Amino acid sequence: MTLLVKAAREGQTIARVTPSTAGWQYVGFAAYRLSEGDVVYVYEKERESCIVVLTGTVDIEAGSERWSGMGSRDSVFEDAAPYALYVPPGVKITVRATRSAEVGVASAPAKGTLPIRLIEPAQMKRSTRGKSLNTRYICDILPQTEPAESLLVVEVRTPSGHSSSYPPHKHDADRLPQESALEETYYHRLSPPQGFAFQRVYTDARDLDETMAVEDHDIVMVPRGYHPVVVPYGYDSYYLNVMAGKCREWHFHNDPAHAWIIERDAK
Repeated sequence: MTLLVKAAREGQTIARVTPSTAGWQYVGFAAYRLSEGDVVYVYEKERESCIVVLTGTVDIEAGSERWSGMGSRDSVFEDAAPYALYVPPGVKITVRATRSAEVGVASAPAKGTLPIRLIEPAQMKRSTRGKSLNTRYICDILPQTEPAESLLVVEVRTPSGHSSSYPPHKHDADRLPQESALEETYYHRLSPPQGFAFQRVYTDARDLDETMAVEDHDIVMVPRGYHPVVVPYGYDSYYLNVMAGKCREWHFHNDPAHAWIIERDAK
């Protein structure tokens, strides 16, 4: 099975991954495009959700609670954080676009121990990672320092001609505190939209080794292995990462063959 999920160029559902379609246990993700007045319904009986308003403006109802005018960006490539909503399992969610919008819905198993919570842009930590042509810009939407049962959600902007998720790292072994086992999805956007990026997913033994040309709105599934991204000159990259696993901690292991890059940059 390929790890690349191609986007639908028309229709409300852009791309979708479930544990069943991915052949794994934890991560679910779907992206939706909404014209003004369009509605998408979300209900997860045994899974928590994180609704990320990628672009545009929406009204959201979750159970008895309602939020109006959620949305802060016209493009994911803006230097700004999004709005998001954390929702525990068993809550009916209605997302209605008040102007054209794009919405990401992440999900993972949960018991329902936490309340619904609005996550505003000002609450999200933003940072710069890497040096030189390895520089990228991070926005922690739902990191391990904030309440959730399983989900970790982060977005990354990578400039033209840069690499990202690099040096290659993995998080597929349950050996805390050195490494945690987390499934992951990458939801890719490119600017201009006719662009492409390359993502490789590979293991030390090369029993998994797949290199993909990723286009705008595609999803890459990372069940295990290292998973770097490289962006050609002339195009900027954005991706929304969703991670989940047995333990809600992000600890990664760099590919030893490329760890020298970190040592060099530290000098």
